[in-house]
Amino acid sequence: MPIRKAQAIWSGNLASGTGRIRSETGTVEGTYSAASRFETGSGTNPEELLGAAHAACFSMALSHELAEAGFTPNSVDTTAKVSIEKGDGGFAITGVVLVTTADVPGIDAETFQSIAEGAKSGCPVSRALASVPIVLEASLAGR
Repeated sequence: MPIRKAQAIWSGNLASGTGRIRSETGTVEGTYSAASRFETGSGTNPEELLGAAHAACFSMALSHELAEAGFTPNSVDTTAKVSIEKGDGGFAITGVVLVTTADVPGIDAETFQSIAEGAKSGCPVSRALASVPIVLEASLAGR
């Protein structure tokens, strides 16, 4: 299996420094700062990038699990909400909420929920984030 890479360069101290990130393919590239991470400054942040990775991974895992169960999804739309909070030991990622809506012909709600929970558990990014609570809010489009 391939090894994927991304690079981050940081200049300066935490409060006033800035950074640039770039994925190996160049499809993800941008700036980040303390303000973009802990406030509402412009640029990206690790939590946003982690959320994008988790949403992408879960959408793929759910599509796969649905196909394995005999259902072909028209679409799977997932948003990952990643929380970061300051505690006694410093900042920590404290949870992820996956909000997904899928358009899946011929599936009932109970079967869909069961498959979606399995995809959440089996998604490689979910497994990597096993130390934080992951909540799934899954719904079928138009229902």
